[in-house]
Amino acid sequence: MDNNLAEYEKFATEIGVTFKDLTLLREAFTHRSYLNEHRGTNMKHNERLEFLGDAVLELVMTEYLFAQFPEEPEGRLTAYRSALVNTDSISRAASDWNMNEYLLLSRGETKDMGRARSYILANTFEAVIGSIFLDQGYDGAKDFIARSLFNRLDEIVGKRLWQDAKSRFQEEAQERTGITPNYEVLKETGPDHDKRFEVGVYLGSDLVASGLGASKQDAEQIAAQSALDKKGWHETIK
Repeated sequence: MDNNLAEYEKFATEIGVTFKDLTLLREAFTHRSYLNEHRGTNMKHNERLEFLGDAVLELVMTEYLFAQFPEEPEGRLTAYRSALVNTDSISRAASDWNMNEYLLLSRGETKDMGRARSYILANTFEAVIGSIFLDQGYDGAKDFIARSLFNRLDEIVGKRLWQDAKSRFQEEAQERTGITPNYEVLKETGPDHDKRFEVGVYLGSDLVASGLGASKQDAEQIAAQSALDKKGWHETIK
C-alpha cells in the first residue's frame, strides 16, 4: 500500500470502517484545487461523492426523524433535519473526526482557515458518506451518520436550534419580558462592494447585544444569537 493510502487506512480505523477500496476514501478528501496543482495524477476530486453523500445523508436523517417524532408535522421535521445537516453542524462533525488532518488541498486553500474551510469540511463529510455508501452499502453509511450526528438532536430540539436566532430571541423576549426586540444599524464600514454592517438588538431602549456581518440580515442574526447567549435564554420556558 502506498503511503498516501496508508493515511486513509488510519482514518478508516478511527471511524470504525473497514474499507474494501481505500481509493474511494482518499477521493472523498481530495479537493478540486489539489488536482489543479497535481496534474497528471489518476486521482479524482470529491465532488461526485459529495453529491451522492448529500442524498444519503438526507435520506438517513429523514428516516430517523420520521421514526423519532411520529406526531410532528412535516414542516417541523424539515426544520429539524435542516438544523442537523446544515454546514455548521456537519463541519463540526467533520472536525470531531479530525477530517481536517486528511484533506488534500492546494497551497492556497491550505492557508484559509476561516469560513471557507468550514464549507470544505462540510463537503468532505458528505463525500466521506458517499465513499462509505459505495464501499459498505446503505447500512454502513447509516451507521457512520448515526455515530456522527444523531446525538445532536436533543440539543437542537432543547435549544430550539431548528429556528433561526432572530425567531428564537423574539419568542423568548416576548415570553420573558413582554417586549418585542427591535434592530438598528449602528455602523456601516467598507466600500460598496464589500460592506460590513454592525447591527444592535434592543429591548425597549436597552441595547442587549450587537453583531457584525456582510449584510444587515446576517448582522441581525449574529446580534440575536449574541443576545441569546448573554441572556442565557437557551431553554424554553415550561
